[in-house]
Amino acid sequence: MAEEKPLHIFMNKKYWATILCSPSNLKELTVGHLLSEGLLKSIKEVAEINLKEEEASCYVKLRTGINAENRLNLSRLHSRVIRSACGSSSPYQYSKKPQKVDSILKVKAEIIFNSVKQLNFKAELFRKTGGVHVAAIYRDGGDIVALAEDVGRHNAVDKVIGITTMKHFVFDDCFLTSSGRLSGDIVSKAAEVGLPIVASLSAALDSGIRMAELANLTLIGFVRGRRMNIYTCPERILR
Repeated sequence: MAEEKPLHIFMNKKYWATILCSPSNLKELTVGHLLSEGLLKSIKEVAEINLKEEEASCYVKLRTGINAENRLNLSRLHSRVIRSACGSSSPYQYSKKPQKVDSILKVKAEIIFNSVKQLNFKAELFRKTGGVHVAAIYRDGGDIVALAEDVGRHNAVDKVIGITTMKHFVFDDCFLTSSGRLSGDIVSKAAEVGLPIVASLSAALDSGIRMAELANLTLIGFVRGRRMNIYTCPERILR
Protein backbone atom coordinates (compact mmCIF):
# COMPACT_ATOMS: atom_id res chain seq x y z
CA MET A 1 0.00 0.00 0.00
CA ALA A 2 1.09 3.57 -0.62
CA GLU A 3 2.07 5.35 2.60
CA GLU A 4 0.91 8.83 3.60
CA LYS A 5 2.74 10.55 6.47
CA PRO A 6 2.90 14.12 7.80
CA LEU A 7 5.99 16.27 7.30
CA HIS A 8 6.26 19.43 9.42
CA ILE A 9 8.31 22.19 7.79
CA PHE A 10 10.10 24.94 9.72
CA MET A 11 12.07 27.88 8.33
CA ASN A 12 14.48 29.56 10.73
CA LYS A 13 12.75 27.63 13.54
CA LYS A 14 9.36 29.13 12.65
CA TYR A 15 6.62 26.66 11.75
CA TRP A 16 5.51 26.93 8.15
CA ALA A 17 3.22 24.04 7.22
CA THR A 18 2.48 20.34 7.45
CA ILE A 19 2.49 18.36 4.21
CA LEU A 20 0.83 14.96 3.96
CA CYS A 21 3.15 13.01 1.67
CA SER A 22 4.93 9.80 0.81
CA PRO A 23 7.87 9.37 3.23
CA SER A 24 10.71 9.65 0.68
CA ASN A 25 12.96 12.47 -0.59
CA LEU A 26 11.80 14.59 2.35
CA LYS A 27 14.66 17.09 2.25
CA GLU A 28 14.11 17.52 -1.47
CA LEU A 29 10.36 17.90 -0.94
CA THR A 30 11.00 20.62 1.64
CA VAL A 31 13.40 22.57 -0.56
CA GLY A 32 11.25 22.15 -3.66
CA HIS A 33 8.12 23.25 -1.81
CA LEU A 34 9.77 26.37 -0.40
CA LEU A 35 11.14 27.24 -3.85
CA SER A 36 7.86 26.64 -5.69
CA GLU A 37 5.95 28.71 -3.12
CA GLY A 38 8.40 31.61 -3.48
CA LEU A 39 9.75 31.39 0.07
CA LEU A 40 13.21 30.54 -1.25
CA LYS A 41 14.73 32.34 -4.22
CA SER A 42 17.69 29.99 -4.62
CA ILE A 43 19.36 27.03 -2.92
CA LYS A 44 22.22 29.45 -2.21
CA GLU A 45 20.02 31.07 0.43
CA VAL A 46 20.04 27.87 2.49
CA ALA A 47 22.66 27.53 5.19
CA GLU A 48 21.50 24.21 6.63
CA ILE A 49 18.80 21.54 6.19
CA ASN A 50 18.12 19.29 9.16
CA LEU A 51 15.68 16.41 8.72
CA LYS A 52 14.52 14.83 11.99
CA GLU A 53 12.67 11.70 10.94
CA GLU A 54 11.70 10.79 14.52
CA GLU A 55 9.81 14.12 14.72
CA ALA A 56 8.60 13.97 11.11
CA SER A 57 10.08 17.47 10.80
CA CYS A 58 12.45 19.28 8.48
CA TYR A 59 14.21 22.48 9.59
CA VAL A 60 15.63 24.89 7.02
CA LYS A 61 18.06 27.54 8.23
CA LEU A 62 18.61 30.50 5.92
CA ARG A 63 21.81 32.47 5.55
CA THR A 64 22.32 35.55 7.68
CA GLY A 65 20.61 38.68 6.41
CA ILE A 66 17.54 37.03 4.86
CA ASN A 67 14.24 38.09 6.43
CA ALA A 68 12.51 34.72 6.64
CA GLU A 69 9.66 35.97 8.81
CA ASN A 70 8.70 38.61 6.27
CA ARG A 71 8.57 36.01 3.51
CA LEU A 72 6.44 33.70 5.60
CA ASN A 73 3.99 36.49 6.37
CA LEU A 74 3.69 37.50 2.70
CA SER A 75 3.18 33.98 1.38
CA ARG A 76 0.08 33.09 -0.61
CA LEU A 77 -0.41 29.73 1.16
CA HIS A 78 -3.98 29.49 2.40
CA SER A 79 -3.87 26.40 4.60
CA ARG A 80 -1.14 25.31 7.02
CA VAL A 81 -2.05 21.67 6.42
CA ILE A 82 -1.38 20.66 2.82
CA ARG A 83 -3.31 17.54 1.94
CA SER A 84 -2.08 15.09 -0.66
CA ALA A 85 -5.41 15.20 -2.52
CA CYS A 86 -5.57 18.90 -3.28
CA GLY A 87 -2.23 20.49 -2.49
CA SER A 88 -2.07 24.10 -1.34
CA SER A 89 -4.50 25.69 -3.77
CA SER A 90 -6.63 28.61 -2.63
CA PRO A 91 -8.78 31.33 -4.23
CA TYR A 92 -6.04 33.85 -3.42
CA GLN A 93 -3.48 31.85 -5.35
CA TYR A 94 -5.49 32.03 -8.56
CA SER A 95 -5.91 35.81 -8.24
CA LYS A 96 -2.16 36.36 -8.14
CA LYS A 97 -0.16 36.58 -11.34
CA PRO A 98 2.50 33.86 -11.70
CA GLN A 99 6.15 34.53 -12.41
CA LYS A 100 6.85 35.23 -16.07
CA VAL A 101 9.01 32.53 -17.69
CA ASP A 102 11.82 33.95 -19.81
CA SER A 103 13.31 31.08 -21.80
CA ILE A 104 14.26 30.44 -25.43
CA LEU A 105 14.09 26.67 -24.90
CA LYS A 106 12.79 24.59 -27.80
CA VAL A 107 12.25 20.82 -27.56
CA LYS A 108 11.45 18.28 -30.24
CA ALA A 109 8.00 16.71 -30.00
CA GLU A 110 9.64 13.28 -30.13
CA ILE A 111 11.52 14.02 -26.92
CA ILE A 112 8.30 15.08 -25.17
CA PHE A 113 6.56 11.86 -26.30
CA ASN A 114 9.43 9.66 -25.09
CA SER A 115 9.91 11.49 -21.80
CA VAL A 116 6.26 11.23 -20.75
CA LYS A 117 6.14 7.60 -21.92
CA GLN A 118 9.08 6.80 -19.63
CA LEU A 119 7.02 7.77 -16.60
CA ASN A 120 5.06 4.51 -16.91
CA PHE A 121 8.25 2.44 -16.88
CA LYS A 122 10.15 4.34 -14.18
CA ALA A 123 7.27 4.68 -11.67
CA GLU A 124 8.14 1.64 -9.54
CA LEU A 125 6.01 2.62 -6.56
CA PHE A 126 2.99 3.17 -8.79
CA ARG A 127 3.38 -0.31 -10.27
CA LYS A 128 3.48 -1.79 -6.77
CA THR A 129 0.65 0.20 -5.20
CA GLY A 130 -1.34 2.03 -7.90
CA GLY A 131 -1.69 4.84 -5.36
CA VAL A 132 0.86 7.52 -6.25
CA HIS A 133 1.69 10.17 -8.84
CA VAL A 134 5.01 10.51 -10.62
CA ALA A 135 6.85 13.60 -11.87
CA ALA A 136 10.17 14.01 -13.64
CA ILE A 137 12.40 16.79 -14.92
CA TYR A 138 14.38 16.32 -18.14
CA ARG A 139 17.03 18.31 -19.97
CA ASP A 140 16.14 19.62 -23.43
CA GLY A 141 17.87 16.65 -25.09
CA GLY A 142 15.81 14.11 -23.13
CA ASP A 143 18.29 13.23 -20.36
CA ILE A 144 16.52 12.73 -17.04
CA VAL A 145 17.58 14.97 -14.16
CA ALA A 146 15.11 13.97 -11.43
CA LEU A 147 12.20 11.60 -10.85
CA ALA A 148 9.99 11.22 -7.79
CA GLU A 149 6.73 9.59 -6.73
CA ASP A 150 4.26 10.71 -4.10
CA VAL A 151 0.65 10.26 -3.03
CA GLY A 152 0.15 13.93 -3.97
CA ARG A 153 0.77 15.27 -7.49
CA HIS A 154 1.90 18.61 -6.01
CA ASN A 155 4.37 16.82 -3.75
CA ALA A 156 5.83 14.85 -6.65
CA VAL A 157 6.42 18.12 -8.51
CA ASP A 158 7.98 19.75 -5.44
CA LYS A 159 10.26 16.73 -4.97
CA VAL A 160 11.70 16.88 -8.48
CA ILE A 161 12.14 20.65 -8.19
CA GLY A 162 14.05 20.05 -4.96
CA ILE A 163 16.16 17.25 -6.42
CA THR A 164 17.04 19.34 -9.47
CA THR A 165 18.04 22.45 -7.53
CA MET A 166 20.07 20.43 -5.00
CA LYS A 167 21.97 18.99 -7.98
CA HIS A 168 22.65 22.62 -9.00
CA PHE A 169 20.91 22.35 -12.36
CA VAL A 170 19.23 25.43 -13.82
CA PHE A 171 15.59 25.14 -14.85
CA ASP A 172 15.47 27.26 -18.00
CA ASP A 173 16.85 24.45 -20.20
CA CYS A 174 14.68 21.77 -18.57
CA PHE A 175 11.05 20.70 -18.77
CA LEU A 176 8.66 19.09 -16.29
CA THR A 177 6.56 15.98 -16.88
CA SER A 178 3.80 14.66 -14.65
CA SER A 179 1.12 12.01 -14.38
CA GLY A 180 -1.30 14.42 -12.73
CA ARG A 181 -3.83 17.03 -13.81
CA LEU A 182 -2.40 20.38 -14.83
CA SER A 183 -4.15 22.83 -12.54
CA GLY A 184 -3.28 26.46 -11.90
CA ASP A 185 -1.24 25.70 -8.80
CA ILE A 186 0.92 23.15 -10.61
CA VAL A 187 1.63 25.68 -13.37
CA SER A 188 2.37 28.34 -10.75
CA LYS A 189 4.95 26.08 -9.10
CA ALA A 190 6.70 25.46 -12.42
CA ALA A 191 6.68 29.15 -13.35
CA GLU A 192 8.03 30.17 -9.94
CA VAL A 193 11.30 28.28 -10.60
CA GLY A 194 11.46 29.13 -14.32
CA LEU A 195 10.45 25.84 -15.94
CA PRO A 196 9.32 26.79 -19.48
CA ILE A 197 7.47 23.58 -20.46
CA VAL A 198 5.10 21.36 -18.49
CA ALA A 199 3.70 18.15 -20.03
CA SER A 200 1.40 15.52 -18.57
CA LEU A 201 -0.34 12.25 -19.29
CA SER A 202 -3.47 13.88 -17.89
CA ALA A 203 -5.70 16.80 -18.72
CA ALA A 204 -5.09 20.51 -18.32
CA LEU A 205 -7.69 22.43 -16.32
CA ASP A 206 -8.89 25.89 -17.32
CA SER A 207 -7.04 27.34 -14.33
CA GLY A 208 -3.82 25.74 -15.57
CA ILE A 209 -4.28 27.15 -19.07
CA ARG A 210 -4.96 30.66 -17.72
CA MET A 211 -1.88 30.50 -15.51
CA ALA A 212 0.26 29.21 -18.38
CA GLU A 213 -0.87 32.08 -20.61
CA LEU A 214 0.02 34.62 -17.92
CA ALA A 215 3.37 32.94 -17.24
CA ASN A 216 4.40 32.52 -20.91
CA LEU A 217 4.73 28.80 -20.20
CA THR A 218 4.14 25.97 -22.68
CA LEU A 219 1.43 23.68 -21.31
CA ILE A 220 0.84 20.23 -22.80
CA GLY A 221 -1.77 17.67 -21.79
CA PHE A 222 -2.88 14.20 -22.85
CA VAL A 223 0.59 13.15 -24.01
CA ARG A 224 -0.27 9.62 -25.09
CA GLY A 225 1.21 7.59 -27.89
CA ARG A 226 1.90 9.95 -30.78
CA ARG A 227 -0.60 12.64 -29.77
CA MET A 228 -0.63 15.57 -27.40
CA ASN A 229 -2.61 18.75 -26.80
CA ILE A 230 -0.53 21.94 -26.72
CA TYR A 231 -2.57 24.63 -25.00
CA THR A 232 -0.15 27.56 -24.79
CA CYS A 233 3.12 28.80 -26.34
CA PRO A 234 3.38 26.06 -29.01
CA GLU A 235 6.46 27.67 -30.56
CA ARG A 236 8.67 25.86 -28.02
CA ILE A 237 7.74 22.45 -29.46
CA LEU A 238 9.49 21.45 -32.69
CA ARG A 239 8.12 18.91 -35.13
